Amino acid sequence: MTIIYFILILGIIVCIHEFGHFLFAKKAGIYVYEFSIGMGPRLIKWNRKNDETIYSIRLLPIGGFVQMAGEDLAADEKSEIPKEKMMQNKKWHQRFLTIVAGVMFNFILAIVLLFIIALIHGAPYLGTRVGAVEENSPAAVAGLEVGDKIVKVGNKKVSNSDILMLELQVQNGKETTFIVEKKDGKKKEIVISPKKVTVDKKEGYQYGFGLETKTEKGIIGAIQYAFGKTISLVEQMIFIIGYLFTGKLALSSLAGPVGIFQVVGETAKTGILNIIYLIAFMSINVGFLNLLPIPAFDGGRLLFLVIEKIKRSPVSPKVENTIHSVGFILLMILMVVITYNDILRLFH
Repeated sequence: MTIIYFILILGIIVCIHEFGHFLFAKKAGIYVYEFSIGMGPRLIKWNRKNDETIYSIRLLPIGGFVQMAGEDLAADEKSEIPKEKMMQNKKWHQRFLTIVAGVMFNFILAIVLLFIIALIHGAPYLGTRVGAVEENSPAAVAGLEVGDKIVKVGNKKVSNSDILMLELQVQNGKETTFIVEKKDGKKKEIVISPKKVTVDKKEGYQYGFGLETKTEKGIIGAIQYAFGKTISLVEQMIFIIGYLFTGKLALSSLAGPVGIFQVVGETAKTGILNIIYLIAFMSINVGFLNLLPIPAFDGGRLLFLVIEKIKRSPVSPKVENTIHSVGFILLMILMVVITYNDILRLFH
């Protein structure tokens, strides 16, 4: 079942992303060679009437792709496609929307799924107000109380629970200074020294407090949660990228396909709503990562469009494709390293 869930989750996320590209490419009049569900050898293919695109299902059910005229120069040279149907010959805004559409669809998918969860289960509280303090814990000894609102961890302002959890992670067991807002509105500094604990053979640090867990029913609350949670997770990912560069987070903290497979397996045991949440979370991840200005990602292609706008002339397609190819190779090397770390974690 884990394999089935894994395939379905990745398939939904990547296909939604590629469908965004496909839809806007068609709207812009860009020639689309193929829209594929899955990767690897082609199993089935078909055409629609008055439509040049080949639709296919491939052997490996992990995502899919859209092949557009203008992306592969070798394929373009062999074809007899009119110049005006090439992506590079379309207007700037048409190319921009076609590239960014995949990310847009990932975020839309996440917002819709989070809205559904909140509508069924209630909209969870996203703030940083303390809901429980364990007796005799480091937090209790330091003076943290139920009802306190955490506004700062170290020097970092925390506006939501996702940022708070990240900041506690990067503290890595060090004595931590919290700025809290008391019930009367006054702010107080509290210093907590977390204790080291071992849970399921994994070492971690325990502060001894929990956040409020209230939920809000209704459509308005569900809409606020869907957008608020999406923004909160994107904000968290921005900080994670920064912490990876500064060394506050190690590369080993990232998960690749093996790590994601494990997470899917654990999540599948906890019910359908958590699986839906995982799809939303991963869709936001895919959308965010694709926005990064890295060659071979959508963000890298958008960067070339911005450069074109600034210099008022397009970058050579050959140069751009070469840079994307090199970027893809480097990403594959990074993926191998992350997967290696995933495998090492399986034996610890």
